[in-house]
Amino acid sequence: MDAYGRMCGMASAESTQASVHEPDPVRPTQEDKVAAAGSELIGGPLGRRALLGASWWTPVRVIALVAIGMFALGLVQKAPCYNGAWFFGASSQYTHACYSDIPHLYQGRGFADGLVPYFDKLPGDMQYLEYPVLTGVFMEVASWLTPGSGTIQDQEQWYWMVNAGMLMVCASVIAVCVTRTHARRPWDGLLVALAPAFALTATINWDLLAVALTAAAMLMWSRGRSLAFGVLLGLATAAKLYPFLILGPLLVLCWRAGKWRAFGTALGGAIVAWVVVNGPVMLFAFEGWSKFYTFSQERGVDFGSFWLIMAQNSDSPLSTDTVNTLATLLMLVCCAGVAVLALTAPRRPRFAQLAFLIVAAFILTNKVYSPQYVLWLVPLAALARPKWRDFLIWQACEVAYFLGIWMYLAYTTSGDAHKGLPTDGYHWAIGLHLLGTLYLCVMIVRDIFMPERDPVRRSGDDDPSGGVLDGAKDVFVLGPAARPARHAAAQFDGPQVEWGRQGADGSL
Repeated sequence: MDAYGRMCGMASAESTQASVHEPDPVRPTQEDKVAAAGSELIGGPLGRRALLGASWWTPVRVIALVAIGMFALGLVQKAPCYNGAWFFGASSQYTHACYSDIPHLYQGRGFADGLVPYFDKLPGDMQYLEYPVLTGVFMEVASWLTPGSGTIQDQEQWYWMVNAGMLMVCASVIAVCVTRTHARRPWDGLLVALAPAFALTATINWDLLAVALTAAAMLMWSRGRSLAFGVLLGLATAAKLYPFLILGPLLVLCWRAGKWRAFGTALGGAIVAWVVVNGPVMLFAFEGWSKFYTFSQERGVDFGSFWLIMAQNSDSPLSTDTVNTLATLLMLVCCAGVAVLALTAPRRPRFAQLAFLIVAAFILTNKVYSPQYVLWLVPLAALARPKWRDFLIWQACEVAYFLGIWMYLAYTTSGDAHKGLPTDGYHWAIGLHLLGTLYLCVMIVRDIFMPERDPVRRSGDDDPSGGVLDGAKDVFVLGPAARPARHAAAQFDGPQVEWGRQGADGSL
């Protein structure tokens, strides 16, 4: 009987420990009024069995299928262009809002002629492919899978379709990674899967490759796999420039928590991965490899940025060099602001929050804010502030801009007919999508200063995307937060469930 009693006691202890370390998944329809209202369209809030994955319809599978379905709707939206607008009318691809770079660059960047990116010169002024190496590889692989028979229009259609299939895989990876990053909040992945701007802009360019690698890197960091995070982030940076910015907030957060080893491992993995991809091309085709960086430096102000509004309303627009300098200074100011925020906040900010803010700062201060740049922010927004109301407000602004830019281009290419949106109207569209992004930034900053209003922390978590930062004590804090009486994070040394008790009454 004593042995039986000990076994029962051990089982009870294990059960208690599991209940502490494995709290119930968060039900978004119980904590988010918009999610609850929206769920009525599909039969009402989900029950416990659905959340726990008791059937085949687990959150990951549901969200992956929804993401594929939304991606397919985005492809249908491009149907007017696929059926001729890309080839037979400059303005019709804008009036139908179905423009894509992909078919145009098949011939324009030498893929139709079998030219090797970065090594073979292109005809015309461009000379070399102006994309990072890993994106160039993606484009080249798609050209290998494109049938070389038929007219050039047939080949361009196939090239777009092949790329669309490859980008659909990227979209699925993004949705799955976001779903699995916050273990207790899998249904936040629906924010990505159902994002209208995500579906509309997914096949404009090749940005989804870098976004997928970044989302996978965030998942690895949340699991405490610093090296895998670094490698994936290095690959993402080899596909697009923006992912490396995430290392800045991570540096400051690891500084505050004293997690130098994890950051060093991540940084080393990122550098090695980037060098492995870029090194051979740098060595044997440096001029072609450097085209992306020189093009980014030399291009003037472009669509979607506040710099364009200034230029089009000025009799003497700023030179490109001046804009480069001012944009860089603005970005440095934003970086300093994020660093101060990370070190002085009353509770250490979550990794996803600062990642969103730094990428948003880069986009907002940049010379160009292309419509597909929203793809960079969607997965980070779902992790940083999983609140349907704010997410949909931001998405509405982005959809309005998506329509605005094509209507403006229709206006400028329709000749004397002037069909579309005039310049003043386009400036209002730019202002709307800039304000939408700023609005989400403000809400995230408010969450940082008022953690009790953070949807993630209010449900009982600390930093589920933070990996080694999750639940860690602070070792370096500045300002009022450094005082022990007001520094809630420094008082935490119990199991994760304690955060739930602290957040239940809105206190820290």
